Amino acid sequence: MVINTNLSAQNAATLLMQSSSNLSQSLQRLSSGSKITSPADDSAGLAVSMKLNAQMARIDGATNNVNNAVSFAQTQDGYVSQINSALSRMSELSVLAQDVTKTTSDRQLYQQEFHALGSYINNVATKDFNGVSLFDGNTLNVTTDSEGNTFGMTGINLASASYSTATADDITSLSGAQQALTDVKTAISALASDRANIGSNEESLSYYDNQLTALKNNLSAANSQITDVDVAQESTNYAKQNILVQTGTAMLAQANSLPQSVLKLLS
Repeated sequence: MVINTNLSAQNAATLLMQSSSNLSQSLQRLSSGSKITSPADDSAGLAVSMKLNAQMARIDGATNNVNNAVSFAQTQDGYVSQINSALSRMSELSVLAQDVTKTTSDRQLYQQEFHALGSYINNVATKDFNGVSLFDGNTLNVTTDSEGNTFGMTGINLASASYSTATADDITSLSGAQQALTDVKTAISALASDRANIGSNEESLSYYDNQLTALKNNLSAANSQITDVDVAQESTNYAKQNILVQTGTAMLAQANSLPQSVLKLLS
């Protein structure tokens, strides 16, 4: 029996230190809800989690872009629906102006309303959404995923000849009213095509939005498997490590008391 080197105490102290470290780690996991509290816990898993989190952040950005584009298209449709009403009334006025029982003065009254509606359409053609023109006809490329791929929103041009010709017509004469009717019908056909494009843009963007939502949910689930702690399993491990620490502390105290038995040999 030796006094200077107490191997039992050293071994007990080593095991106690390991149990204490495991207990501390388990406590951190339970309190944080994450099983990776430091890079040393799972360096590869942490690297994958960082990339997944970055991708999900980019998806949030793309989702915001898509939602703003949907709002843009809905704003377009709101204006276009009013233009449809205006053109319908203009076509009615151009037919009313062809009534042979109407005088030039009567047609002049029709022309006043016709001109007012045409001015409204011309004014709408200049509207914008957050500084971006709604009806300049330019295609807008909307970012639709985390890698920067885009969807081209078909542009709507309310300043095209199909509209400007109709809004510039004069129905104060019979021949003018007849020409106005032809031009307004052309404008209505163009508007129907443009509104169909707006609807197509909205539909496509809604698909992209659903796709982004599903992708983010799947990435979040994958990230959860890597980083989120299983509370039931970790609670069991915590209880185990807590018992080992208590037992180790008691055994270290017992091991430290063993050299005292040497005193019995000297007495």
